[in-house]
Order: sequence, then structure tokens, then C-alpha cells
Amino acid sequence: MPTPEIVLHGTELSGHAHRVELLLRMLGLPFRYVVASAAVRSTPEFHELNPLRQIPVLQDGELTLADSNAILVYLAKRYAPGSRWLPEKPVAAAQVQRWLSIAAGQVMYGPAMARMIVQWNFPGDLARAKQIAAGLLRFMNEHLKTRNFLAAEHATIADLACYSYVAHAPEGGIALDEYESVLAWLRRIEALPHFKPIPPSPIPATT
Repeated sequence: MPTPEIVLHGTELSGHAHRVELLLRMLGLPFRYVVASAAVRSTPEFHELNPLRQIPVLQDGELTLADSNAILVYLAKRYAPGSRWLPEKPVAAAQVQRWLSIAAGQVMYGPAMARMIVQWNFPGDLARAKQIAAGLLRFMNEHLKTRNFLAAEHATIADLACYSYVAHAPEGGIALDEYESVLAWLRRIEALPHFKPIPPSPIPATT
């Protein structure tokens, strides 16, 4: 019986879609990438996939699943149960969940929001986004001084969830130079097998 095709709907510059693509690649799962531009997301067909019209959306056989962090959990549980990507032990699992929440909170409203405002004129408060990003980066930098990865001694879905927008913070006018531990962590993620970067957006001339 043929294996159902996995389809990922997203865009190449979306950090939310990128975190899912990274896990698919690192798990060695074949998938088809369907570009879901803003125009595509306004169609009735995409509304059927996700009434919130957000990306990414994953289709796996009869399953259609939205929300990048939910997709990460699904893929780890479905295709790598008991793996290092999503630990089963209570404390380790809680640490992963904590960083997934940070990815949906401070990462989203800090570096991700700043990038959207600068690169695509997204409505928002850039000064506030930079303030949130600065607090996040200070916290991450201190956290990573004594460990290689965010939630465990090895990479987990928590690292993938936080990587993309932190790595591209300079595209929102947020410099990373002073955060040496964060920069070292980014390099460790980029050294993982099957890593693929997001294509760069133009970096603002001023920060």
C-alpha cells in the first residue's frame, strides 16, 4: 500500500513554514512543497485547509493540520516516536513545551514582528517589537551560556521552533553581534544534517 504523500503549504520566507520544513528534512521524510502566497491564502480552496488563512498547513494523507508548533509535535510523535526531537520524560517534555510557548510568544512578537514590519510594512509597533526581542535575546544568551541547545543536551523541536526568526532578526533591524552564545547556538543548528536556510531578505541599512 503506497505511503500517503506529505504536502507542506507555505512560503520560503516564512519562519513558521521553515521550522516545519527543517523537521521534515531532518526526519528524512519526502514531501511536496506548495507555495501558499497571500493571493493563494485568500482563495476558498485555502480557506478549506485553514479557515484562519495562515501558513503553514500540513497534509498527511487524510489529515490536514495547521499551526507550525502543532505540526512539529505531530511529526515528531507520528514519525519519530520516542526520539530525541520530542523527549518523553516529564521534565524534558516540559522544557520543550516551554520553548514552544516562547516561540509563539516572545519570538513571534519580537524578532518575527520586527522583520515583518521592516521587510513588508506590516502594521505594528517596531520599537515595541525591538524591546521584546532585546529581552528575549538577553534571556536566550544567558540560558545558552551553559548548554548547547534550548531544552535538552541535544537538538529538539524547541530549537527548530525558535531558530528561524532569531537567525533572521537582523532583517528586522535587530543586531545579534553582542549575543555570542546565541550566535554559537545558531551555528550548531545550521550544522545539523539536512539543514536548509531561509533565503535572505534585504537587511536594513540602519538598526
